[in-house]
Amino acid sequence: MREGTPSAALDPDTEARSRPHVIEGLLAAATTRVVLADPQGRLALDGDRLDVLTGPVAADLYVYLGKDPHGDAHVLALGPEHPGREYRDLRIAVHELPEAERAVAVPAVAMAQWHRLHPHCPRCGTVTRVSEAGWVRLCPACGTEHHPRTDPAVIVAVVDDADRLLLAHAAHFPAGRWSVIAGYVEPGESLERAVVREVREEVAIEVDRVRYRGSQPWPFPRSLMCAFVTRAPGAQEPRVDGREILAARFFTRAALAEAVAAGDLTLPGPASVASALVAAWMAG
Repeated sequence: MREGTPSAALDPDTEARSRPHVIEGLLAAATTRVVLADPQGRLALDGDRLDVLTGPVAADLYVYLGKDPHGDAHVLALGPEHPGREYRDLRIAVHELPEAERAVAVPAVAMAQWHRLHPHCPRCGTVTRVSEAGWVRLCPACGTEHHPRTDPAVIVAVVDDADRLLLAHAAHFPAGRWSVIAGYVEPGESLERAVVREVREEVAIEVDRVRYRGSQPWPFPRSLMCAFVTRAPGAQEPRVDGREILAARFFTRAALAEAVAAGDLTLPGPASVASALVAAWMAG
């Protein structure tokens, strides 16, 4: 049976995770929504909505995701595909989902990816078992508890003294796609230093006045995108290595709007923090 979906972000309800038989109790409740994910971490979707079920379903493991503002619980069921349902990669489908659907889909994919990629104990190699309603993997051999991890990354709108925005075309982008600079934070590095280093490495530009603008979880497989705006002083122009970054340039608002309207380039999808950075600059 297909059911409705939540209207706002989830309450993680962390206290419930350690309760005995919490998953069984949730699956027995008529209001619990079960989100389906296949072994590749794709979600079952019905158009622009999650294709959720109620009651117990065939699954390799379950994860309690939390409650919506109506008090309805959401449980991820990770296992083989259910016949008659369409499974899609959230990296593509995320831009089609309403905000409330994304609030469920993003943690669902993040947890599906973690369980898919970490079935063994990294200390001794033993197959771990799932506990804490899917939020811990416990090694029965050495007793180590393993928890989901998030990799911090910076994503940066670089604006020069002429109020132009820097965009780049990365080698892994589809043809015509341009976006702002992004990269992972290295061990021992602050977010602000990562901004300076990434911009220098990718486009050979020195920046200052690093300002934080927000963050976005991006579960592909486990990133947290930390958004910044920074200034490129003077008359600097980008230089690229031709391997990781194939092209980069500064755009005026008029030039960017014209290029998008003409179909000469495409920008990041509307659900991404990259899109929010570009939109904020366009708005002045």
